[in-house]
Amino acid sequence: QVQLVESGGGSVQAGESLRLSCAVSGFGYNTNCVAWFRQAPGKEREGVAARDTGLSLSYYADAVKGRFTIAHNNAKDTGYLQMNSLKPEDTAMYYCAAAPRAYCNPSYWSSPGEYTDWGQGTQVTVSS
Repeated sequence: QVQLVESGGGSVQAGESLRLSCAVSGFGYNTNCVAWFRQAPGKEREGVAARDTGLSLSYYADAVKGRFTIAHNNAKDTGYLQMNSLKPEDTAMYYCAAAPRAYCNPSYWSSPGEYTDWGQGTQVTVSS
C-alpha cells in the first residue's frame, strides 16, 4: 500500500524559510512523479512543484519559481520542498502526491486529478 507522510510545516514570518519532507513507502520511489500541491481556504488545490525522481527533472509553478526547490533522496525514499523567501500568500495546507512518471511533464504535472496517492497534508502559515 502506498503511503506518503508530510512533515515540516509551521508558522513563520514573511521572508523566512521552511523545508517540507515527504516520506514515501509502498512503491518504487525512483520510478514515479512526486509533487507538492497546496490549498488555501476557499481556493482550489494548485500544483507547486513536481519532480521525476528517475530523470531528476523538476517543474515549478510561476508563483514559486526562484524561491522553492523540490528535491529527493532515493536512498531515503524521501522528497523535500525547500521554501525560501516565504510570503503571506504562500499560506496553505501543503500536500505531497505521487503519480506514474508519465505525468511528470509540462502538460500534466500540476493537475491534481492525475495523482493517485496523497499525503495527509502539513500546514504552512506565513505572517507579514
